[in-house]
Amino acid sequence: MNAPMGAEAEQEVQLPVIDIGPLLSGSAAEREAVGDALQRACLDKGFFYVRNHGVAADLQERVFAASRAFFDLPLDAKRQVDKSLSQANRGYEPLRGQTLEAGAPPDLKEGFYIGEDLSPDDPRVLAGEFNQGANLWPAGVPDFREAMMEYFDAMVDLNGVIMHGLALSLDLPEHFFDDFCRDPLATLRLLHYPPQPPQPAPGEKGCGAHTDWGGITVLMLDENPGLQVWDNQKECWINADPIPGTFVVNLGDMIARWTNDRYRSTLHRVVNTSGAERYSVPFFFSGSRDHEVRCLPGCLGPGEEPKYPPTTVEAHLRAMYEKTYG
Repeated sequence: MNAPMGAEAEQEVQLPVIDIGPLLSGSAAEREAVGDALQRACLDKGFFYVRNHGVAADLQERVFAASRAFFDLPLDAKRQVDKSLSQANRGYEPLRGQTLEAGAPPDLKEGFYIGEDLSPDDPRVLAGEFNQGANLWPAGVPDFREAMMEYFDAMVDLNGVIMHGLALSLDLPEHFFDDFCRDPLATLRLLHYPPQPPQPAPGEKGCGAHTDWGGITVLMLDENPGLQVWDNQKECWINADPIPGTFVVNLGDMIARWTNDRYRSTLHRVVNTSGAERYSVPFFFSGSRDHEVRCLPGCLGPGEEPKYPPTTVEAHLRAMYEKTYG
């Protein structure tokens, strides 16, 4: 899908805000109602806000504070934990180090990748499993490691809750995806976007238009706008501005594949026209590496065949990496 690079974004909020509190403590009927709301959102754009998610506000603030402190370090200090030093895709990615939109200039952002922190003698590391290894931790940033790992664990738990809701949304048993959520492949990413230049190069933006590869993404936003979501029906960009007390959630390509494209993995981008330094923290949840991804029950119409052959989480992610990085 190709979205016009210069298309203007509409200003009003057009993405649903879903209260997922009942998934944590509600009755069966209340949980089913959340599933119905999620179904409507996933059939539409696959993008929505969630509130009453149970993640403490003070933990979110600690993550933002540590992220800002890291990105404020001199470049030489950040290079000490450069992603090129990791065999598990962890660490610092410099400004303009990634190009997510084909034909556009490199993204005007810098990032830092964090995953499950595994020791060198962990069986998964010794076996050379995909993206498994130790994190790189910067020196001189108080509370960085502690805040990030506490938030990582909270996000794993929250994504499990959201997967319960997605199961209900697909008229499946609530715990249908529990095996998928076992020992998940997941990545926490810190992002810093400087203000958009007054005279950007053609197509230059904080983050080029793309879809996410994996299962679901849970995004924590600071107070500055910039995220935009493509509305395929109206053929325009929708602003997904920050709403206090919420996360933005979107479906990745693997969920679209799993549902035979019934559920949507939608183009999105970042254009930081706020005039301020912008920070965000996406958490990419892709599930258990050996879990089979095959067209789900109920996602085929009469006489319809699956569009995609069965695969596994790891095979899908490896294919996405090879497609993107060659």
